[in-house]
Amino acid sequence: MSRVDEVVVGGGIAGLVLARRLAMAGRKVALLEASDRLGGQLLRIEVAGITVDAGAESFATRGGVVAQLATEIGLGADLVSPLDAPAWLYRDDGSAIALPATSLLGIPGVPLAADVIAAIGTRAAMRAELDVAMPPTVGAKAATLGELVRRRMGSAVLRGLVDPVVRGVHSTSADQLPLERAHPGLRTALLREGSLSHGVLSLRAGAAAGSQVGGIRGGMARLADELIADLELFGVDVRLGARIAFDELTRQRAGDVEGRVVLAAAPPTAGEHRVTIVLLAVDQPALDAAPRGTGMLVATDAPGVRARALTHLTAKWAWVGEQAAGRHVLRLSYDGHGIPDLADVARRDAATLLGVTLDAPLDVAIVPWVRAAPATHAVDGMRRIGEAESGTGLAAVVAAAEREAGRLLDERAEEDGVATD
Repeated sequence: MSRVDEVVVGGGIAGLVLARRLAMAGRKVALLEASDRLGGQLLRIEVAGITVDAGAESFATRGGVVAQLATEIGLGADLVSPLDAPAWLYRDDGSAIALPATSLLGIPGVPLAADVIAAIGTRAAMRAELDVAMPPTVGAKAATLGELVRRRMGSAVLRGLVDPVVRGVHSTSADQLPLERAHPGLRTALLREGSLSHGVLSLRAGAAAGSQVGGIRGGMARLADELIADLELFGVDVRLGARIAFDELTRQRAGDVEGRVVLAAAPPTAGEHRVTIVLLAVDQPALDAAPRGTGMLVATDAPGVRARALTHLTAKWAWVGEQAAGRHVLRLSYDGHGIPDLADVARRDAATLLGVTLDAPLDVAIVPWVRAAPATHAVDGMRRIGEAESGTGLAAVVAAAEREAGRLLDERAEEDGVATD
């Protein structure tokens, strides 16, 4: 039995951030990962010789936490913004439109703007505009994003704009997405600004300059590379293939390692969501003009398309386009695993969504993922971080891991002070 100060169970981005921060402060740390690699949903892959992210390919810039971490570990000069072009929406009537410019999670900041009216119609836009006449307390106690939007702006905004965005980003519906997970500052902004639309505008104005999302030249997987290198530098005991049954974990022991345990991996639950990413490398000059901007989100009942989102990676990220040398890489996401003939399904979906003819792709990569369900129960009362605890997205996961590191170090300092006294 080996003894350490802290045992971090799970080697995804949350576990890497926490283990690094604790080790930098002089703590003796063990990191246990069940698989044969670290990084979790940060993973690179090659398709037709073009290196792209198979997992997370961007991060939300809100709070600046991911950019700050990237800068700290030497990647600051490689932080990049995507193409300054809107994403598009493939609607349930089979038409395609650009998403409204002043929106957040699909929620319009200016409900009567021309692009909002084009998306949902004049009647629905006028209903959404009633938001500014309501007391700010209406919907302020909503548990989910869907409940908030429905009460403030109506079902048409929810169905036509918000649900497709949430489905593409969070792999769920707005009615199933807790409000704080959707955006931790949205409720406060509503109460502060007096309406949901004005709250959206204030959050957009207060965001970091440029896009609401950012990336790293060479891929988000570089974030994991540098964190892993720091674990070695600071002497973290990393153990791959460390499969430990969750019912055998305690607050002070994980397998044959004793120490205060922090769970950075999600216990298997019936609510976990299976997602499959398909990457297509194609040679199609009609895509050179990026006819659908950085990509498309798909309405739930859109006809003839199984994908829930498409990202035009070579248009969105200049560094991918430079590698591709005139070719294009398209990334499509699907709910579920084991979809028959998925490569052909993805090619047909991409052609429909982009409005172009696509011949057989140069190369195809298919990557299955499992997205953690929200945490619903404790494991021996131990501390927890990661997607199941903080919600989807690198910004949420990294911020929560950094906060937990600070709490653990503060607690240890207090304990050491008591012991010294």
